[in-house]
Amino acid sequence: MGFGVGIAVSLNQADSWATSLWHGSVAAYVSAILMRWWGRAWRRNLEQALQEREDTPTPLLPSTTSPKARS
Repeated sequence: MGFGVGIAVSLNQADSWATSLWHGSVAAYVSAILMRWWGRAWRRNLEQALQEREDTPTPLLPSTTSPKARS
């Protein structure tokens, strides 16, 4: 994805093929670093949410009264 975007932007600016290839390579590298960072952050937050869900106690019996009757 990053490679294609880098090539497209470079060609849109009427750069040479060598420059476009260079820009595509740099864009691919940068997008890979960003996707790696984003994936780790997403996974860490997902694991934290699952841990919080496991740590939250669940009631033994569900409430039989309506929310309006409790207030």
